Amino acid sequence: EKLMIATTRAKDQSKSQHSSNSTTKMKAHPLIVVAVTSAVLIDCATSFAFHGPSSSGPTTSSTRTTRTKPITSASSSASSEATTTSTSTDDLLKPSYEIEKIPFRIGHGFDIHRMVPLEEAGQPIVIGGVVIDHKPLKWTDAQGKYVDKGEIYETELGVVAHSDGDVIYHSIVDAIFGALTLPDIGQVFQDTDPRWRGCDSSKFMEHAYGVMKGYGYKIGNIDVTLILERPKVASFKPAMKENIIKLLNTTPSRINIKARTHEQMDSVGELRSLSCHVVATLELEK
Repeated sequence: EKLMIATTRAKDQSKSQHSSNSTTKMKAHPLIVVAVTSAVLIDCATSFAFHGPSSSGPTTSSTRTTRTKPITSASSSASSEATTTSTSTDDLLKPSYEIEKIPFRIGHGFDIHRMVPLEEAGQPIVIGGVVIDHKPLKWTDAQGKYVDKGEIYETELGVVAHSDGDVIYHSIVDAIFGALTLPDIGQVFQDTDPRWRGCDSSKFMEHAYGVMKGYGYKIGNIDVTLILERPKVASFKPAMKENIIKLLNTTPSRINIKARTHEQMDSVGELRSLSCHVVATLELEK
C-alpha cells in the first residue's frame, strides 16, 4: 500500500515538473527512484548461489557486496518463496546432458526495451549499471498519448521493463547462458514473476557469473554493441566498463563497449527503444 502511494506521488510530482518545463536531471526525481527501489523483493536483494552442474557439486556464489535485504512484515514467507524460486532456477541451469569441458565457448546475447516519458516509465534509463542523466529529448509520440500521433514530444525518458531494463547486463547474461547451452534470461528470470519487478540487474550478472564459474569457465572477452539514438552515452561508457569488470571479475582488456545510433530509423531512431548485442567468449579454467 505504501509503495502504491509512493508511486502515485512520484508520477504526480514528475508530471508537475514536466509541465513547468523543468530541465532538472533524473537525480531530481527522488520519489520515482525510491518507489522503484522499494519494489525490489527478497530474491533480488539476495545473492544467488549456484550449486554446480550436479547436486553434489560445490557451491559457487558472488563475493560482491549485495543490496541490503528490505525489512518487511512478510519477510518470513518471502524468504520461503525465495528458496523455492532459487531451487527452480538452479534446475533450469542444470540440463540433463553433460556440458562438456571444451576449452573455448562463444555466446551471443540480445535485448531491447521501449523508452517512454519518464513519468510513464516510472524508472530512469539504466545501462551497464549507470543511470543515464539527460536533458529533455525529442521523442516521437507514435500513439498520440501526449501530442498528436507521430509528433515530437520533448521529455526526459525512462525504460519500460519488469526489472530495471538494463540492456547491456541482460545481453551479457544471455550471452553467458548461451555459450553454456543454457536457457535464455527470459526463462530463468521470467518477466511474469513479481520477484524481479524493479530488480537491479547486477543481481542477474552475479548469478550468471556464479553459473559460469560453477561449470569451470571464466570470461575470455566480451564485446558490447549498444544501439540507441539518444541520449548520448560516450561519457558514461568508462563507468559501464568498470561495472562489468568488477561484476565478472575480469580485466579491462577483456571488455569492450561500442555505441552507435540507428540513423533516425525505426523505433530506435525515433527514441522509442534502445537495444544491445553482446558477443562473449568463455575460457575453460585450468
